Amino acid sequence: MKRFLFLGLALTGLLSLIAFSVSLYRSLRLYSLAPEPGVSLVYHFSLYIPDNRNSFFDGIVRGVLLAAEELDSAVSIHSIDPAKNELEVAAFTGVDGVIVCPYLDDALARRQLEMLRGHQMPAVLINHNLPSDQPWPFIGINNFELGRRIGLMLPDSPDKIGLAVVYSNKAPGIYSERELVEMGISASLGDRLSGSIRRYRTGLNPLDAEALLLRIYRNPALRFGNPGTEEGLAINTIVFTDPEDTIAAAQTLVDLNLVGQIRIIGFGADSGVLESLRKGIVSASVVIDSELIGYEALHS
Repeated sequence: MKRFLFLGLALTGLLSLIAFSVSLYRSLRLYSLAPEPGVSLVYHFSLYIPDNRNSFFDGIVRGVLLAAEELDSAVSIHSIDPAKNELEVAAFTGVDGVIVCPYLDDALARRQLEMLRGHQMPAVLINHNLPSDQPWPFIGINNFELGRRIGLMLPDSPDKIGLAVVYSNKAPGIYSERELVEMGISASLGDRLSGSIRRYRTGLNPLDAEALLLRIYRNPALRFGNPGTEEGLAINTIVFTDPEDTIAAAQTLVDLNLVGQIRIIGFGADSGVLESLRKGIVSASVVIDSELIGYEALHS
């Protein structure tokens, strides 16, 4: 009987010694891995952006990579496409922070971001304002200043301007603050506007801009205007807020033989936009310093 008691005590002591040894080893291991004073920690961040890499998103990637290099940190780049479910699992990846360019249904994006918040994972939004009970850290465009700059791009002349602004689901951050954009345009143009700013919206299909121009061209009220009404004169200037829409609209102007009759203010510095500028099809293009946006987002 005493033998079994002795064996039990010996086994308990042995297990306690093993547990203590493991605990001591892990503590020493953590101590050895701790950075020296003055040495920065290495972080891993994830960037979630749309699959359509135009010049705006390419600039964001460059800015994020530049900031990561300065911070000696790692960055992985993922798709925001809901079908790929990459943002859905972001909360379980164990990264130190997430940068998100929402490019999908607001409810879906909000649910995914709330999941990140529930896991106490820092998240920064780029170029979007999602409705939420609590504010999100946001790095993006000053849309009032964007509108003011658009107005300043239009030549100073006595001719009245019949203006339309085409927002896009491909640039949700601008659409979410469309009132600020139009306030900025109105502040620049003042009484040079022939009437209220007409507002249109395209979807994810780059050919939506082509269909929109066809609709305007075939509608006498839009093409020739309604003098004396709130709409005022015909639409003679169209502002686009997405590079793909700009390229599609420029080609449509050529096809309809409307070059010189409708002025286009485009968006971005993609090769197709620059070529249209060179040929005089597009009058001017708005270029955002998206590299700075990506840089500031990672630092945030």
